[in-house]
Amino acid sequence: MSASTPQSDRPARPADRRVSARIGAIAESATLAVDARAKALKSAGRPVIGFGAGEPDFPTPDYIVEAAVEACRDPRNHRYTPAGGLPELRGAIAAKTLRDSGYRVDASQVLVTNGGKQAIYEAFAAILDPGDEVVVPAPYWTTYPESIRLAGGVPVEVVADETTGYKVSVEQLEAARTENTKVLLFVSPSNPTGAVYTRDEVEAVGRWALEHGLWVLTDEIYEHLVYGDAEFVSLPALLPELADRTIVVNGVAKTYAMTGWRVGWVIGPEDVVKAATNLQSHATSNVSNVAQRAALAAVSGDLSAVHEMRTAFDRRRQAVVRMLNEIDGVLCPEPEGAFYVYPSVKGLLGKEIRGRRPATSAELAGLILDEAEVAVVPGEAFGTPGYLRLSYALGDADLAEGVGRIQKLLAEARD
Repeated sequence: MSASTPQSDRPARPADRRVSARIGAIAESATLAVDARAKALKSAGRPVIGFGAGEPDFPTPDYIVEAAVEACRDPRNHRYTPAGGLPELRGAIAAKTLRDSGYRVDASQVLVTNGGKQAIYEAFAAILDPGDEVVVPAPYWTTYPESIRLAGGVPVEVVADETTGYKVSVEQLEAARTENTKVLLFVSPSNPTGAVYTRDEVEAVGRWALEHGLWVLTDEIYEHLVYGDAEFVSLPALLPELADRTIVVNGVAKTYAMTGWRVGWVIGPEDVVKAATNLQSHATSNVSNVAQRAALAAVSGDLSAVHEMRTAFDRRRQAVVRMLNEIDGVLCPEPEGAFYVYPSVKGLLGKEIRGRRPATSAELAGLILDEAEVAVVPGEAFGTPGYLRLSYALGDADLAEGVGRIQKLLAEARD
């Protein structure tokens, strides 16, 4: 009699999985999924207006494009370069960081990455061990918790809503802290809400992290997009004593309308940056040299381009807030940064709209796409159901038309 067990009686083994449990658990990027669906519908001839992707509608400034053209002609850029980034770009990023946020770092503390997403993942991977907890204020950008899980960490959500301007308090953070807490994720200005913490609030959060010996990962990608009296404050510049346990992630995507160029960076203590660089050396090697040369031109130049974009975004911000607040059942706080609004639509859930009664913001977003041909991202993607995120980084005419369609559709809501 054979000692082997018949295959039909054998329990499923991990080796029988076609996709690993770790990767199979990753959720698709909701923002990119909404953007892809909107673009597919437009390609099919439907007049869809997309508020899904966080992407400036402006072209990359000409001087940056020209730097890339010249880089293509230079044979030096046809070869491998250091995995951590071109030395001149790392130095320029250090100089730009001092110029823009008052935070003094050395080029050795900079790692150039393939966009902000790689920067976020590699930063978490460099400091997290299995089971380490990361406090994540919600609403959060959809990529943060997935990056934490991929790195072996555990995201612990702390939820804020419109009553506090979508900002969490130190008391909330302390209530979420456990003996396994290792990192605080801190983002200001925020995606998806546009919330901006004041200088006093930033200091209070930083001192709490310092008191408890926590790491802080702070995403500064929207540093130049603040409006009115709001002020961007860099946490390690404000509290230098926290710098040795702070990692900053940033990039050229939002400031210079360079989302497709894929250049971001990590700034942190040298040992952490070295560890993240080692990871990148095996994962992707160097970032495209042409894109790095373009980024060098961007961060070495002045900020006139972003000033023009910010003026347009500010105008659109005020328009979209006004139009959304005209809809019964919608409450839209005015964001102070980034280029998103995050209105509550709880007052519309369960109401009848064209024969349907959306019970969730995800169902409402689907209804808006089907009936108004406008793409928005539901709050479920950001950890807080009952909301929608709209990016106002699109042309004024499209913005007015798109929100106008939403107004017309939701005006039909009935009990």
